[in-house]
Amino acid sequence: MDETERLLESIVSGIREKKGSAITTVDLSTIDDTVCRYFVISQADTANRLLAITDSIRETVRLETGLKPAMVDGEKFAHWIAMDYGDIMVHLFMPELRRYYDLEHLWEDATVRNLPDEN
Repeated sequence: MDETERLLESIVSGIREKKGSAITTVDLSTIDDTVCRYFVISQADTANRLLAITDSIRETVRLETGLKPAMVDGEKFAHWIAMDYGDIMVHLFMPELRRYYDLEHLWEDATVRNLPDEN
């Protein structure tokens, strides 16, 4: 498993730790001129839960990989939070904004994988 795959697993683990739902990974690695290798997209029903998921990702990734995000944006309003981990961009949404922006389908050549929610 390479560093990016370990990072991907850590991010998903951090999301699941705080009950993020509808986790989707978008593999952009086979597409030229993309800003990263993966998008990870998830959602939560409240701003407080989005903030908790953001903190969980930060802590889980730091403990498991030693990495910190280069940038985190959107925490002030917590409707769409973006976290930049270089090869992976994390997008945490309120459900209505996620439906509106539909990031999963911006690149039709990407491999989209919907992960099952854990109960």
